[in-house]
Amino acid sequence: MKFNSDKLARTFAPHALSLAFALLFLLVWAGLTSTRSFNAAAHTPAQLELMEMNGEIVRDSSGTYRLNSAKVEGIPGPGPVWEKIRTEASEAWVKKGTNDHGIGWLILYTLQRFFTGFLAASVVAILLGVLIGLSPLLFKALNPFIQLLKPISPLAWMPLLLYSVKDPFWTAILVVFMASLWPTVANTAFGVSNLRKDYLRVADMVEMNFHRRLFNVILPGAAPTIIAGLRISFGSALVAVVPAEMLLGELGIGYLSWIEWNNLDISGVLFAIITVGLVGVVLDTAFSRLAARFTYTEA
Repeated sequence: MKFNSDKLARTFAPHALSLAFALLFLLVWAGLTSTRSFNAAAHTPAQLELMEMNGEIVRDSSGTYRLNSAKVEGIPGPGPVWEKIRTEASEAWVKKGTNDHGIGWLILYTLQRFFTGFLAASVVAILLGVLIGLSPLLFKALNPFIQLLKPISPLAWMPLLLYSVKDPFWTAILVVFMASLWPTVANTAFGVSNLRKDYLRVADMVEMNFHRRLFNVILPGAAPTIIAGLRISFGSALVAVVPAEMLLGELGIGYLSWIEWNNLDISGVLFAIITVGLVGVVLDTAFSRLAARFTYTEA
């Protein structure tokens, strides 16, 4: 029984601590952003009427004036942000106009660009990395160029890509493609070039053709480093897709954040930030579980 209790404690202790930190953060946030009270008696009826007309104050059902939380300067508290979340969630799949789609649709648009760019880049990068890794001469010749291109921000390519394809939708996908390409190329080439020679000797002994050697020896042998590169590319693609949508004005989560800022709705901006974080956590968790199926540790 003691063992079971200790096991349960180890299992739930991190979650309890995370919940405690979240509650503490919300309390501090609420305390720092609490709305100041409004003294209607300190203003004349004409001033109150003007302030109400400008949206600075509102009247409740009892006729009492209070500050309009949407017009209060500074970072909004958890209350207004929660109301924004509830409103957006209730209209998640509503299309009110050409550029006014619910958050559900915006997430789908972002995921479409993300997966199109990431999957295309992964295929190209793995094939290119294998070809480079199999040739020591190519590896030494091209590695300096890979190391030069890898740290370049994918957003730096965006003006050139937009000028070339002249389509914001495909430009956003290509930005994700560039963000995903080089980390996977570098890791794949490194993993293949450092593949244990015993594996290749066995493949030569049984006279495997290139197709069988690629899928039965090379890719499985280099899988840990390839997956490490894919994980880096995955994170880079997630970081790149949101600012690409913001700058290109393409419907998506990044577009939502930019529009809310233009509307001076800080609660909306925080809602967009929270949405990006939640989508990122879900995608990263799913990728981690998928990657674990293809990762092994040599004895």
